[in-house]
Amino acid sequence: MTLYKALTIAGSDSGGGAGIQADLKTFQMLDVYGMSAITAVTAQNTLGVHGIYDIPLEGIERQIHAVLTDVGADAAKTGMLSQPQVIELVADCVSKAGLTRLVVDPVMVAKGGASLLAESAQDALREKLLPLAAVVTPNLPEAEVITGLKLISLEDMKKAAVLLVKELGAGAAIVKGGHYEGTPTDVLYDGEAFHLLSAERYETRHTHGTGCTFSAAVCAELAKGRTLLEAAHTAKKFITLAIRHELGIGGGHGPTNHWAYTRHGGDTDSGVHLQKELLTP
Repeated sequence: MTLYKALTIAGSDSGGGAGIQADLKTFQMLDVYGMSAITAVTAQNTLGVHGIYDIPLEGIERQIHAVLTDVGADAAKTGMLSQPQVIELVADCVSKAGLTRLVVDPVMVAKGGASLLAESAQDALREKLLPLAAVVTPNLPEAEVITGLKLISLEDMKKAAVLLVKELGAGAAIVKGGHYEGTPTDVLYDGEAFHLLSAERYETRHTHGTGCTFSAAVCAELAKGRTLLEAAHTAKKFITLAIRHELGIGGGHGPTNHWAYTRHGGDTDSGVHLQKELLTP
């Protein structure tokens, strides 16, 4: 049995639905050994974020160094990096380690509305981290902030994905369409063509941690040596089932169901559709 390993560099969610906890659960369910470097500790539940406590820069650096110099990682992902100096540190560590399979999830706002990224950190994200990303996975509000574009159509999402790759230097981009009404369609642009991933929409308030879970699934599949398109397809199936088979935990925005992919049919029962756009932009 080949052992695949993935590292998540992100914040901790005490409620278990997002952040480090969601990443490690996703890695485990996709048969990847998960490791973590915690950038911040949050006091959080389904009702909101009640406190954010940053880890000292030295502590973040030592966690990353300890993991990579001993166990190593086949792929890595970033999540909540709240301050510019944290982003710069993580970018430096990733660069020095030569991590090429890096998934950047530009976490900006929690489901309850709490800001998780200082405005001063946005430039550092664009300039330091995105050029190191094999793929960046923003939702629509995040893509709007990063690109400065107003995204109100599928064509706008394509433009944002191209900008993230061609101008900001990411290897590829997946602009997620879950915030739109109707069929939730994600736009993947790999520098050559668009790939559209769509699935049925499920009306539920239990969607806390969807972005973390999706990006962690992409990271896990890249760690196995899958292509980006294969990784994105699996991640879309994983999160679709996790939303469909909700746990119903908490009085607010509850977590998704990280068991669902293996317990409820996986590849055969996701209803995810993949379409390739042959024309390049």
